[in-house]
Amino acid sequence: MELRKGERLQKIIDFLVSYAKEREYKVENVTVGLYWTCVLSKYCGMATTYRVGREIKNAGKLEEMTTAQLAEYLKSWNLLEASVGLAAINSVIDPPSNAKNNVNGLDIGLEVGKGKKIVMIGKFPYLEKFKKIAREFIVLELDPCIINPDEGILPAFASESVIEDADVLIITASAIINKSIDRIVELGRKAFKILIGPSTPMLKDLLEYFDVLAGVKVNNPYVVIKKISQGIEMVYPSKFPNKELEFITLER
Repeated sequence: MELRKGERLQKIIDFLVSYAKEREYKVENVTVGLYWTCVLSKYCGMATTYRVGREIKNAGKLEEMTTAQLAEYLKSWNLLEASVGLAAINSVIDPPSNAKNNVNGLDIGLEVGKGKKIVMIGKFPYLEKFKKIAREFIVLELDPCIINPDEGILPAFASESVIEDADVLIITASAIINKSIDRIVELGRKAFKILIGPSTPMLKDLLEYFDVLAGVKVNNPYVVIKKISQGIEMVYPSKFPNKELEFITLER
């Protein structure tokens, strides 16, 4: 299934679900941690744990399902279920051989964003660095505890006003889970777009919509699953000194 420019209304989500349904594997483990969700099948896939929603359907029996069945959860408006769905999809993806290891997508953003208007969707590290190099720097956030207009951190509903004239968009891949991704891409069609975070599906097909995919590769699922189950929050390679997990990027 090819992803076609101009398609709207959850087409990225539909594509991802269809991709996973064509690659059906047995589910070995499902871990829903405080910050991260992980599905182990052919590979180990991660996604943000979206702590919004009710109990996950079939909780306690998820490992009796296939990756194709779990992938359908991405369509759910119970965003906790959608987190499992995206992790399941990521668990069937083998990153292309031309993906670069140990490259932080934020560093790419700093390089391409010099003197430009940068909009970051979801608060990431490096805020002060971006403020120094950008002509204008805005963060869009859903968490009301983080929003601070005086610091340039605006509520997510400001996206309709600030994205269209952005030069660079740094987009959290959790926008796939909350279903805002297609509208963000549409609004930012003129911008250089980086999809970033451990939730990022590392599929070259998505480079039709994004200039850079910046995600992770899990090399040792059992170490990563243990850390997730025990509440690891920020996922940095420095927390995995034996390269159990690495940053990877894929560019057009």
